[in-house]
Formats: sequence, structure tokens, C-alpha cells
Amino acid sequence: MSNPLILVVGAGPGLGVEVARRFGAEGYDVALLARSPERLEHLAAVLTEEGVTVGWSVVDVTDETAMSEALQRIVAHTGRLDVVHVNPSVFRHATPLELGLDDLLADVRVGVGALLVAARTARPHLRRGGRIVATGSMAADQPWHEAASLGVQKAGLRNLAQSLDATLSSDGIRAASVTVNGTLVPDTAFAPARVADAVYRAATRPEQEWTAEVRYDG
Repeated sequence: MSNPLILVVGAGPGLGVEVARRFGAEGYDVALLARSPERLEHLAAVLTEEGVTVGWSVVDVTDETAMSEALQRIVAHTGRLDVVHVNPSVFRHATPLELGLDDLLADVRVGVGALLVAARTARPHLRRGGRIVATGSMAADQPWHEAASLGVQKAGLRNLAQSLDATLSSDGIRAASVTVNGTLVPDTAFAPARVADAVYRAATRPEQEWTAEVRYDG
């Protein structure tokens, strides 16, 4: 297949589907990964109705073995992988004194670990020019104490994206986080479709303009 392929890790009905839609409008085929088969089937049906070529696979995006197997199946079918978008995070309403250590580690496993697993499993399939882009948040810089784990996740995500970019850049593969400095709300500058456009623009920047973080201020 000649069309470029984007893998949307942690696909959901908000930003995930909008990223898929935005890249689909530019001629990308789309592969969706998430844990809910019902959600994935619905999203795939919506995108297909809009003319996007889409496939999906049910997988725990923190399970490296399952992710590797899913990617092998996808790439065996498509013949390529060009962009990986990593979206998962956990919102847990708990202050630092209410947040147990096990809860924090479980949240970081999703909010940071999914990027690590996606990058490690995608690397064998990415060619020069491949891109890995993760959804960051202003919580990395301005954490809300009543959702303490989210700020830790987003700070760790940004840090890991920078380390991945430094590690992969010599192979012509780049990584970045897109820091969204606002709350996703429909019909605003932070509507999911607008943030998805920022993700698209971040992922498709020329090499000479690349930075490991992009800030979207609406």
C-alpha cells in the first residue's frame, strides 16, 4: 500500500478520532489501538463512512508484547508505518495526600508508559522520516493539586518525548510532545478538531524546524 499510515494509540471519541480524521483528510490510512472493542468498532465505522481507510486492534497499550504483536499484524497488512500518535492519560481526582503510591504508579504506567511501549514497539517499523507525537498538557507546568497524578504524567511524558527524540534523531526519526495549554472544549480554540490540527502540523514539520516540544496556545 502506498498511502502513509498513522497509528493512533489510545484512540477515543475526542482527540483520538479527530487526529485520525485530520490525518485521514491528508491521505493517511489509519490504525486505531485501544482496549474497548465497542468503541473501536464505532470509531472505525464513523471514519470509514467519511472515506478514511481504517483498521483497528484491541490491545492494552501498556502491554509491550501485545502492542508488538498488534503492530506486526498492522504493518504486515499495510507495508509501512509513518506516524505514531500517543494519547492516553489518566484523570484521577485525588490530591497528593489522597493519592496512594500504587495509584500514582498505575497512572504513570498509562500516561507515560504508553509512550515508551509505543516507541519501543514501533521503532522496528519506522523508516527515516518517521514521527512519534504525544499529547502533552499544561498540567506539566501548572499542575492542579486535586488531580496530582495528571501533572506527574504529563511532565514525565514531555521528558520522555525529549529523550526519545535525542535517541532517534540520528536515524532520521523524530519525537515530540504537543503541550496543549488549555482544556479540550467543543466550539472553542481548544476544540478537539483544532488540537488535532496542531498535532498534524507538529508531526509534519520539516526536519530543520523540528523541536521536541510544541506548545499549542489556542
